[in-house]
Amino acid sequence: MKIGALEFDHPVFLAPMAGITNLPFRTIARRFGCRLAFTEMVSVNGLVRGSQKTYRYLDSDQNDRPLGVQLFGSDPALMAEGARIVTDRGADLIDINMGCPVKKVVRAGAGAALLRDPEKAGMIIRAVRRATPLPLTVKIRAGWRPSEISAPIIARIAEDEGASALVIHPRTADQGFSGIADWEVIKTVKKALHIPVVGNGDIRNPGDARKMMQITGCDAVMVGRAALGNPWIFRDIVEKKGEGGSDVNTPSVSLKEREQVIRDHLEMETEYSGEHGGVQSFRKHLLWYTKGLRGSAPFRQKISGFHEREPMLAALLAYFGEVNNALDF
Repeated sequence: MKIGALEFDHPVFLAPMAGITNLPFRTIARRFGCRLAFTEMVSVNGLVRGSQKTYRYLDSDQNDRPLGVQLFGSDPALMAEGARIVTDRGADLIDINMGCPVKKVVRAGAGAALLRDPEKAGMIIRAVRRATPLPLTVKIRAGWRPSEISAPIIARIAEDEGASALVIHPRTADQGFSGIADWEVIKTVKKALHIPVVGNGDIRNPGDARKMMQITGCDAVMVGRAALGNPWIFRDIVEKKGEGGSDVNTPSVSLKEREQVIRDHLEMETEYSGEHGGVQSFRKHLLWYTKGLRGSAPFRQKISGFHEREPMLAALLAYFGEVNNALDF
């Protein structure tokens, strides 16, 4: 499967998630078979203003390739300038966000607001396409609401304006992340386009990834919330776990491997953001990593107040020691 000049042996991608998909998280996901990862949503207004906080989202390294940078904004000229900036900064692919339903994004005329304005959507895609030679994707939702399903229209515009691929999360903007993703919308869009289509939404396990590709005919799958605390989902999808009726809901990870990944992730977060910032950022990941494990509730409550790396690491080692001892018994 190819997107522009980029070729993927296993088309399994990590979705851009605000507050989540920083460099450490992307690095962990890639370790387990994620073939393409995206930055958090990056404001072109911040890029053009030279905001250091915004530029921080572009941090990457040699282990974080290929990297897609997701841009959002409502002004075609600023979107083009943002595309030029991230191209010069070494991005491998640019994605235009036309699906974010967050109110402050929509009020600014960006994200999912563009699903209601096909003309402006086309102007933005055209401007970005002219500004960069990089592969270009557009990420959309099914539409604004069930009575306004605009995905097929926006998808065709994206193809006509030179997008290399389309990414679709088939919930409407007013759904947020509630309800069910309508995979039939992906199927409809795939039939209408000649460029590759990436399906996103309700992939909770390897079996779901396989079903989405079978039902919709999409060319690749994008995993979002199911990767939280579960980066090995990429490995399980790549290795086709769940074939032949095996348990598709049980991750292929031992307690020992889980503990090591958590320790590595904590180390990377503190190196990247400093001790205080790294620990603060990592607390949510630790809650996800340990969810459902034996005795995790009191442990999760305990670590919620930690602000330093060493106490958190000590509590982590003690907890996994108790869990292993309980299993041995």
